[in-house]
Amino acid sequence: MRQIDVQKLCDEARFRKFHLLLLFWCALIIIFDGYDLAVVGIALPSIMSDMGVQATSAGFMVSSALLGMMIGAVFLGTIADKIGRVPAIVICLLLFSVFTAAAGFTKDPLTFGIARFLAGLGIGGVMPNVVAQMTEYSPRKIRSTMVTLMFSGYSVGGMLAALVGKAMIVRYGWQSVFIAAGLPALLAPVILKYMPESLGFLVRNGRSETLAKILPRIEPAYVPQQADSFSLSEREPAPGSTSGSTIGRLFAEGRGMSTVMLWIAFFMCLFMVYALSSWLTKLMAGAGHSLGSALTFVLVLNFGAMIGAIGGGWLADRFNIKYVLIAMYALAAVSISLLGVKVPVGVLFFLVGLAGASTIGTQIVTYAFAGQFYPTAIRSTGIGWASGVGRSGAILAPIVIGFLVAKALPLQQNFVAIAIPGVIAMLAVCLINVRRPRQDHRVVAAPKADLA
Repeated sequence: MRQIDVQKLCDEARFRKFHLLLLFWCALIIIFDGYDLAVVGIALPSIMSDMGVQATSAGFMVSSALLGMMIGAVFLGTIADKIGRVPAIVICLLLFSVFTAAAGFTKDPLTFGIARFLAGLGIGGVMPNVVAQMTEYSPRKIRSTMVTLMFSGYSVGGMLAALVGKAMIVRYGWQSVFIAAGLPALLAPVILKYMPESLGFLVRNGRSETLAKILPRIEPAYVPQQADSFSLSEREPAPGSTSGSTIGRLFAEGRGMSTVMLWIAFFMCLFMVYALSSWLTKLMAGAGHSLGSALTFVLVLNFGAMIGAIGGGWLADRFNIKYVLIAMYALAAVSISLLGVKVPVGVLFFLVGLAGASTIGTQIVTYAFAGQFYPTAIRSTGIGWASGVGRSGAILAPIVIGFLVAKALPLQQNFVAIAIPGVIAMLAVCLINVRRPRQDHRVVAAPKADLA
């Protein structure tokens, strides 16, 4: 009987058509996810005018989806271990597609907020699942590149929302860009059929027949045999250590101060990201730019984010990731502050692109930094808690900036308020004490199951 370590086989495989198709499906889902997240900021001026709401109320309307995201990331990320990752991804896709479309039929802020909260469950829940899917199946040598490329789909989705908004809002109303978000729901049966299930889920549930079909697509040199037994290397705490899921270990072995600083960095970065994505269109329109021009700024913001995500990942692979992050947070603070200064339009577009690169792009690099900071035994717990704390910054940002907009402050003061978290995040990363994580492993074998 052969013992096949499926994770090792995936780690050592070369990039093939299988990986390209998986990247395509995961990136496509993230593009839809990014569209649904960005569409509110695109349509916000029109929604406020149509429903007659003030800036403070609009901030709460935007944050309803972000609250749903925080809950969805925890709940829908957890149930994937019980029902399978692909069904969980499809549930998320249906949630954010159907309820974003439903928001387009609402007539009042309360109903709109409820629809966006339900959509947020799917928006937040899909991210940990597709990231885990991409990480699990990618060859080790290009894993970071694959995940970064997939993550850039958020920026593509944001740009798509801006383009659709420019084409449709003036002609058909803000409702049209929300209703269009329901189209991805049609892909649910296709994803269920063609996306491979999680390796861990297949091994734990003794799905040997399915594994025997998937693994040759990853590594053609593997030829299934009737007596093959499949196993998966899982990262576990060292013998005698505290459980890897215990939050207390995030503060053990001198990590306490650094854990708090990492949480602060996540909070501040996501505050900047969602402040810009929610209010950039409104602020630029208020500064005298036409709706079309204001939407173009969102397009440039997300294009810059895509460049920042890929470029930041490339720099982090070649230099000390901590210092790359410090530089990116500093760039965020400077570029956002300058958005409120009267400059030529070309320079303003450049600054908006820099702001996208150094906020959304930086957030992706911060996730990578968290993954490298914690030992493997508590890595998921560390990233999960940092992301959860950061989501509270995302929820707070639209409300705080909405309150400032309602005060009719000068444009520059609004952007300075968004930029200050960049300085705080930079200082927080400076105080993080980087250590090399330890790695401990055990092998978990699949229950015995005969091949059909």
